[in-house]
Amino acid sequence: MALAAGAAALFLGSWTLLHQLWYRSSGEIVDTPGYERYADAIASGKVPYRDFAVEYPPGALLPMLAPELNASRGDFGEYGHTFEKWMAGAGVLMTLLAALALAALRPSPRRAVIAMVIVGSSPLLLGDLMLSRFDLWVAALTVGALAALLWERQATSAIVLGAAIATKLFPAVLCPIGLAWIWRRRGRRAALVWLLEVVAVCAVVFLPFVAVAPGGIGHSFTSQLARPLQIESLGAVVLILVHNDLGTTLHVFSSMSQNLSGPGAHATAVVSSIAQIAALVAVWIAYARGPQTRERLVWFAAGAVVAFVAFGKVLSPQYLVWLIPLVPLVRSRYAQVLFVAGLVLTQIEFPGRYWNFVAFDPSVVGIVLARDFLLVALFALLLAEPGPERLE
Repeated sequence: MALAAGAAALFLGSWTLLHQLWYRSSGEIVDTPGYERYADAIASGKVPYRDFAVEYPPGALLPMLAPELNASRGDFGEYGHTFEKWMAGAGVLMTLLAALALAALRPSPRRAVIAMVIVGSSPLLLGDLMLSRFDLWVAALTVGALAALLWERQATSAIVLGAAIATKLFPAVLCPIGLAWIWRRRGRRAALVWLLEVVAVCAVVFLPFVAVAPGGIGHSFTSQLARPLQIESLGAVVLILVHNDLGTTLHVFSSMSQNLSGPGAHATAVVSSIAQIAALVAVWIAYARGPQTRERLVWFAAGAVVAFVAFGKVLSPQYLVWLIPLVPLVRSRYAQVLFVAGLVLTQIEFPGRYWNFVAFDPSVVGIVLARDFLLVALFALLLAEPGPERLE
């Protein structure tokens, strides 16, 4: 309890410093203007997906709407500051739920302190991009679902995981792991009931919008699935290296993010998607074949999310937030070092040097490449079957 409270206090202290030190001059690339447009439209009576397009799942509307409770409509400055407060609360919740998950592992005092220091200091490690994205909320839901599994709260884990998936789709990569966990410990029927509960929660969130705007919901899915090769993904960075060395034709264009076009871009996006699916399947199979211990559950849950982030055709900097409550729980000093290094490299690049990277500045390209390779190394470490002493 004291460690959880201390980690939460550390998180809030770190969050406060994001407006101080070198962060004040790092520049801003924020998502909150889009969130405010959605929230103001809903507050004025418009129906999302029907009256205006939304690129996110319906559950994402909740953290976007929260600032409307006490911010004046149309006042972006007030909305942004209020949003930051809500996300600070989400970060504290994430930290407490990570502590709850860690407690189920019965860690040594040293391991527990190191893990919670990483989680608590994550705003300083990753930087001020955390202030204007709702990813802390979905990270809290994700680790909350994992904590519920660890503490044998089957129904609670299904409800929270379903809510996480309905907010941002990536937590679905934990479904095969949760299914195997419950199947091996409680039997097939319990596992199938759990999966149906996850699906039911998603249905409760999605179906009202499907009923009024099936095309709008469909568009939100297709717009995500059809995204081009995002500039910070591993495949894109390799293409930029080739471009800088050989002078190939490569262009940057903007949609939801900055993306690449030119020779090899589409093929690289396809290969990235295939690699992402293969990496996820490898994690699921490796987990299902081994003993269902709590340490293995945490280990491979982190591995699944790392696989999704490291190999996809899109790798936005805020994706690192998803890993904050998961990787520090793993009983591996190497994994923690790789992860912290990945957070710091992301901060060095984004947002202060991002536009230099978009201009293919070789020094910044090297930073992003190093970060992407660290994520691949982290995945390889988590996929490799560790010694029994780590997973008992």
